[in-house]
Amino acid sequence: MNICFIGGGNMATALIGGLLGKGFPPQQISVVEIDAANRKRLESAYDKIIVFAEQDQLTIARSDVVVLAVKPQQMQAVAIQLGQMLSARTIVLTIAAGIRIKDLAYWLGNQSQGFVLVRAMPNMPALVGAGITGIGLYSFPPEHFLTPEQKEKVISILGSVGQTVWVRGEDDMDAVTAISGSGPAYFFYFIEALEQAGKELGLPEPIARKLALETAFGAAKLAHESTEDPATLRARVTSKNGTTERALLSMDANNVKQHIITAAKAAAARAKEMGDELGSESGGNQ
Repeated sequence: MNICFIGGGNMATALIGGLLGKGFPPQQISVVEIDAANRKRLESAYDKIIVFAEQDQLTIARSDVVVLAVKPQQMQAVAIQLGQMLSARTIVLTIAAGIRIKDLAYWLGNQSQGFVLVRAMPNMPALVGAGITGIGLYSFPPEHFLTPEQKEKVISILGSVGQTVWVRGEDDMDAVTAISGSGPAYFFYFIEALEQAGKELGLPEPIARKLALETAFGAAKLAHESTEDPATLRARVTSKNGTTERALLSMDANNVKQHIITAAKAAAARAKEMGDELGSESGGNQ
């Protein structure tokens, strides 16, 4: 399987590292990266992969999978150029937030050639092999035209950096973006707050940070490995009239849980807005 990444940023780097870590041949990976500093970084880190400054028609035509790993705002221009280079057997995998399959198909412009478009949303922990990726069941053509071999190729790439889940359709991808795509930032925010509380309670900064980090890691590991749901685990830590109960009562009084839910819904709304904005610019929603 030959894979070409369009864009060589953090997520592409994570996927490349994951693939190589699983024993994937580096000679079968190519990257198109317009930024000279990023090209140098990729060439230094992975001496056997092929790095281009611009899209190479022969390389793309030979690729079984083309991974679109550019920013959403760059996707239209990249796709318009790319559409002329794809072969009928190519799987085009987009990992950009908010970009809808129908708009990507419109920009590529060669729908009749029969290449397959698949949308996915990995997340930042992919950088340490602990990611989770939501894959939209909807593709262009529809998912049921994906052969078992094509699905295996998609999973082998995304699964190289963590777990994968197939959601019901592209309509679910905005929710995936809000929960797991943006989700790591919510946990970093909580760790940051817990560390700040430790410092305000008189702990030295290194101690406060270590306590916050290791507690977050341990709680997540326990929740991951336990057969009990998070609510049950929370109850096990919470003694009547104890310190944990006092903290949780304070959170409830300040509607912390509802604020988190509202924030995630705001992220999903923004993902939908991005799709509307970027799609309407091209005419792809018409």
